[in-house]
Amino acid sequence: MSDATPNQIELVAIDGPVGVGKSSVATGLAARLGWQHLDTGAMYRAVALLALQSRTDPTDEAACMGLARGMQFEFKTAEGGQRAIVNGEDASEAIRSHEVTEAVSSIADLVAVREELGRRQRAMGLASRSVAEGRDMGTVVFPEARWKIFLEAAPLERARRRGAQFEAEGSAMDNEALLASIAERDRRDRSRSVGALRVADDAIMLDTTGLTLDRVVGIMESIIRAGV
Repeated sequence: MSDATPNQIELVAIDGPVGVGKSSVATGLAARLGWQHLDTGAMYRAVALLALQSRTDPTDEAACMGLARGMQFEFKTAEGGQRAIVNGEDASEAIRSHEVTEAVSSIADLVAVREELGRRQRAMGLASRSVAEGRDMGTVVFPEARWKIFLEAAPLERARRRGAQFEAEGSAMDNEALLASIAERDRRDRSRSVGALRVADDAIMLDTTGLTLDRVVGIMESIIRAGV
């Protein structure tokens, strides 16, 4: 790898809208590089899970901030992949439930929660070489990341991937509804007052439409190893 500039940190920041495959790509890239996978979405999902369990309104900023601040959260490497440990319990499956998926967008809109989780994410990313993925990694949490990659894909491709995810979670949605849901999620993500989805000025754009997961990971690995 080429030398980084003094203000850069050894971190890959992957951003992009829902349905472009950020989590799968980040998992594969982190495994190939031998780096930590910083799944920021899992952290927001963890707060959403705690809100559901405590019957807390996911739009109540003060209450959800209390949950985020009091939450014990860590990633643990285990056979079969990385696990999300929330307050001492393995919540890896629970945070992927349909109910959590429905609530997490409201949680992610809360400025105080974003600031608290952003602070934690930054501490994790500075502690070890990481592949961090989310929607504001290269613009807010890690603006000095050495590598910034923005993933995109055609709406129909994103709908197909999102549909497969919902099916895996035991629910289903027709294609028209999926496209509408994605459009609304994009609108919300791009209009947030903090952590809005946008492309960093120095990000590399990568369209994943029609590409296999292995191909996307391979392209990104080449970029990182070349020190671009």
